[in-house]
Amino acid sequence: MKTRIAVAGAGYIGRDHIASIATNPKLELASIVDPSPAARAAADEHHVTLYPDLLTMIAADRPDGVVVATPNPLHKDHAETCIAAGLPLLLEKPVTDRLDTSEKLYRFAQEHDATVLIGHHRVHSPIMRLAREIVDSGQLGDLVCVSGSALFYKPDEYYEQAPWRKEKGAGPILLNMTHEIQNLRLLCGEITNVEARTSNATRGFEIEDTAALVLTFASGVLGTFLVSDTVASPRSWEQTSQENPQYTTYETEDCYHLAGTMGSLSVPTMKIHSYARPEDRSWWKPFEESTAELHRQDPVALEDDHFGAVVRGEATPACTIRDGLMNMRVVEAIHESAAAGRAVDVPLS
Repeated sequence: MKTRIAVAGAGYIGRDHIASIATNPKLELASIVDPSPAARAAADEHHVTLYPDLLTMIAADRPDGVVVATPNPLHKDHAETCIAAGLPLLLEKPVTDRLDTSEKLYRFAQEHDATVLIGHHRVHSPIMRLAREIVDSGQLGDLVCVSGSALFYKPDEYYEQAPWRKEKGAGPILLNMTHEIQNLRLLCGEITNVEARTSNATRGFEIEDTAALVLTFASGVLGTFLVSDTVASPRSWEQTSQENPQYTTYETEDCYHLAGTMGSLSVPTMKIHSYARPEDRSWWKPFEESTAELHRQDPVALEDDHFGAVVRGEATPACTIRDGLMNMRVVEAIHESAAAGRAVDVPLS
């Protein structure tokens, strides 16, 4: 018997989940929840009922689980509705659009012993799995530093189609950097301190279009990161990972570089430069060069398959609501640091 999953929100990421669920042999698309007229086409295409809101859907045709892919400001209310109904939940990142509401939702989920998977789909990426295996293997030695970038150009229609993206509660730090924060935490551990500078000089919106970050990890690793949605550059996950066919990809470009005492790894080309023995380490001596073998798969499809297993009780969430909250705490620290012009600690408890 297939696991019946409803999808709330038929926007960009919601449609990805709808298509993924509809083609998974273990899952069944139960319904779509979205009050917008545009959602009708998605419901008709997949021959499912379209409901205007979650309560109506739950009362009429209760599914086994729900994917919430609605706009960020609605996440808290929609997630609480599902949790109160006892439904397992895949909540798209970010947890909510603000740290205070994310903290409240986290406590609500704990109080209800809720099953919540946060939709950081790159957690399920074979690229991230392989990168983490290489780091954990010790091939790079002790990790010392990491650098990364999320540099791309979002066209004007991206903002014209959804004006809320120009306002507080949006911006590339919240919408895009949250993915990078989750990846960096997976690879390097918890982030304990942030120093940031932001700018809105290019687009002139209420929210930033560019940010430069210095990150300190609990492990002692130091990191730097650049994020901008207004630059003509291919150095972003979307344009290097080859995971989403909607983006033009550049096979020779990387967006992360992890460096340790014995070697370094570039992601996602998965090129490794390393020394065989500690006594070989010198910038005058050549590296051993290799490329780790990588088999790509669609991380959203893997995430939805994992969610089905979570709903059936076969797995626990790979990205918990605590992970989502920690990512939001780092986001808040970035904004606070940029506003105050100083480094800001990230609370871990």
